[in-house]
This record gives sequence, structure tokens and C-alpha cells, in this order.
Amino acid sequence: MGTSLPIFYDCLNCPSYCCTYPRIPVTQRDIARLARHFKIDEDVAERRFTKRGYDKRERVLRHQKDEHFGTACRFLDTETRLCTIHGSRPTICRSHPTSSNCGYYTFLMAERRDQGDPEMIVRAYNLPGDTRVSGD
Repeated sequence: MGTSLPIFYDCLNCPSYCCTYPRIPVTQRDIARLARHFKIDEDVAERRFTKRGYDKRERVLRHQKDEHFGTACRFLDTETRLCTIHGSRPTICRSHPTSSNCGYYTFLMAERRDQGDPEMIVRAYNLPGDTRVSGD
């Protein structure tokens, strides 16, 4: 039995940044899991919840509008910032982050501390056309 490493992030204290990645790949097994969750046919689940990825064989989750990051996974509750299909989420989501650290969480906690705002949501990039300056 191995020794587990300490975890240096708390997903419940994060605005679900990983759910805003533009490419959240899914496998056929993930699509089957979604189909079972929603009690629909796998072909329907694939059309409804995924779209073509980088190549014609890859499938990625569809997105919805998100006020903080532009878009986010269609299964993210944009009010609570929690996954609405947590028990049926894709494999990639189950394995993220892949280490004891999360780069965004480290960045977020540093910015919250530096700004004195424990609720602050920070983007790691600017959205196209966003010309707002902090405080506007």
C-alpha cells in the first residue's frame, strides 16, 4: 500500500475552471454512461451532448455560455459552479487534476490573497473583445 501525497487544492473553492476548457474529450464509454444517466439512446446522447473535436473521430463535450469564462461545459451549473452529472461525468473529468497540484487553483488563491477578496473569480486569459479594466 503506497503513501498518498497531500492535495494542494480544493475543488469546492474553485469556480470550476477546468470545466471551461474548450476541449473536454469524451470516449464511447463516456457517451454510453451519459446515455444511461439520461435514459436515452447512445446515438442521441452523442448528438445532444458532444460535437466533433480536433479530428473527425474525436468527440468533445458541448458548451454553454458562461459569464466568467465565456463558455463552460454544458453540464456545469453556472450558478452553483458544480457539475450536474457528477456521478456520470466523463473519464477526463474523473481524473482531473492529474497531480497533487492544480495550477489554476494556485493562481486563484494567490490572486484572492493579493486582492483581499476571498470570493474573486479570476480568468487566466482575456476574452476576445473584453476591454474592461479592473474596477469597471
